[in-house]
Amino acid sequence: MPHVNPDVLRWARETAGFDLDDAAKRLDIKDTLSDTGGDRLAALEKGDGEPSRPLLLKMAKHYRRPLLAFYLPAPPRRAERGEDFRTLPVEYARRDEALVDALLRDIRARQEMVRSLLEVEDEAQNLPFVGSFDMNGGAKVLANEIKDALGFNLAQFRRGGRNDAFAYLRDLVERQGVFVLLIGNLGSHHSVLDVDLFRGVALADAVTPFVVINDQDSEAAWSFTLLHELTHIWIGRTGISGANPSTEIEVFCNDVAGQILMPGDEALSEHGLHGADTDQVIARIRQLADAWQVSHSAVAYKLFREGMISRETWAEVSGTFRRLWLQNRAAARERNRENESGPNYYVVRRHRLGNRLVGLSARMLAEGALSPSAAGRILGVRPANVYALTGAPPAGASGRAA
Repeated sequence: MPHVNPDVLRWARETAGFDLDDAAKRLDIKDTLSDTGGDRLAALEKGDGEPSRPLLLKMAKHYRRPLLAFYLPAPPRRAERGEDFRTLPVEYARRDEALVDALLRDIRARQEMVRSLLEVEDEAQNLPFVGSFDMNGGAKVLANEIKDALGFNLAQFRRGGRNDAFAYLRDLVERQGVFVLLIGNLGSHHSVLDVDLFRGVALADAVTPFVVINDQDSEAAWSFTLLHELTHIWIGRTGISGANPSTEIEVFCNDVAGQILMPGDEALSEHGLHGADTDQVIARIRQLADAWQVSHSAVAYKLFREGMISRETWAEVSGTFRRLWLQNRAAARERNRENESGPNYYVVRRHRLGNRLVGLSARMLAEGALSPSAAGRILGVRPANVYALTGAPPAGASGRAA
């Protein structure tokens, strides 16, 4: 059995966001008469002794690293996450950063597996729109290009409720070859990633572009975020986006999304909001959000960008809507805890993964090109659940042998 480099132990703990005492508690390293659990862990990280395999398994689980990572000869360099387009809140902590990095590692691993699968099966094709646009061309030009490529119809988008609107838009995007996932935690409620930490991720790969939307956000905001991240794909800028646009590229991506979902001429017709009091602005934003099938914050931002309301009014009404949303979300979570019944596990998982990823996995499973264990890693579920999730026939029922 190879030895574990103590520097790797320290690296794994620190990048997971734990101090020595917190990590020792999670790993169940008990205090002794002479040393605390933290002291005992520190000794291992200095090379004083070798961690047992059961302890390494606990480290792999709590540090969110594969077991083989602990046998690396040295700590690896930080993985490429792309550009960071976020403006982070003051209370952003190392623990939060570790969760975000774990999320990005997971997304990249899934993307790489999907790309490798397509390459092995000779189905890998470069998508011409990835990285095809220069921001200097302008937001309106790109908005029209994206609408044409998707075959997007604004009237159809607004025809049903917000859930139907997002489903319609997501289907159009996935038909173009983009994988659209809804992820807001790392597998449990203990690892929830708040919207302040990230709103969306875009991986602008030419063969397997991925868009991830934080499903902890309001469902009404998902469509806007999807188009924002799709813009990142179109301009070839991989990265992670936050809730507050403060950079040129984030403003540009917001403008493209806003132009698609809320054309400028519609917003410009709201000139009556010039100088209106806050209550009047809030009431009108509610009406427009319902009509346009977008979030209140998206409408407020669009009105500000078109000059219909001032920056001060935008900031005030945005703060009001955020407080109301947080209150409603807390109430909804409390109701869900009280309600013992809930949606079917597989229905929820399929919704979060998207038809493109589930459909590709189902087809590759049925053809024998993908094993249940590999499918489980791509889909983020246990191998035993992949057939029920995808609807693919069990191995040996059809297709090539697994």
